[in-house]
Amino acid sequence: MAKINFSSLTRSLGKGLKEHSPEILIGIGIIGMIGAAVMAVRATPKALNQLKEAEKAKKEPLTPKDTVKTAWKNYVPSAVTGTLSAACIIGANSIHLRRKAALSAACALSETALANFKSHAIERIGEKKVQEISDDVAKEQMEKDPVTSKEIIFTSKGDTLCYDPWCGRYFRGDIDRIRKAEYYLNQEIQTMGYASLNDFYYSIGLDDTRLGGTLGWNVVQGRVELSLSSQLAQNDEPCIVLGFHEEPHYDFEGR
Repeated sequence: MAKINFSSLTRSLGKGLKEHSPEILIGIGIIGMIGAAVMAVRATPKALNQLKEAEKAKKEPLTPKDTVKTAWKNYVPSAVTGTLSAACIIGANSIHLRRKAALSAACALSETALANFKSHAIERIGEKKVQEISDDVAKEQMEKDPVTSKEIIFTSKGDTLCYDPWCGRYFRGDIDRIRKAEYYLNQEIQTMGYASLNDFYYSIGLDDTRLGGTLGWNVVQGRVELSLSSQLAQNDEPCIVLGFHEEPHYDFEGR
């Protein structure tokens, strides 16, 4: 009979609880709130009886102070449960905020490192070689996400096959419209101080995405410039892979 490694099991269980602690706390909080409401409903008949008896004993209507003094003990379990449930939900939100801050910091460091690497690469091997590397990366992205396994989106204008590497979407668009979207994107950044990837999607006729709302650029980065790569899709059709010299980043509104 195989022996159970309790030490390993405990570590795995602890790791799982830590990773999913926000979800667990929210679940406990919701259940607790429901329980608090149920307890309050069940306590009400008993509280009403106590109020009637107190009113009979006093032989006159109870004042608000007398009402609270007579019935408050019945609602203590409900109040305690509700308070603890609220604390669980607040704690879950606090964990989410800390994790988001840590993720934003990590993304910022990665983006800075990538920008520095690209800058030094251009200095060392030249912009043409760097573009060739970018084209190879674009080609690899398409090979991992082939058009033959995707539904092609038709926009309102253009029939050129294009690929959106951030959301893995193939669509038919117009190159002139895509280049004009670059202008509108920079106009938005100058006016508002930032623009999201969804703003770019909207300009070229694509639907918004959740990721598109979390990625973007701000005025600190300077002008946003397109970096389009011409590739051959798996169906042997020419395809334009979208890209930017300065990639969109997280927390673009707060920088």
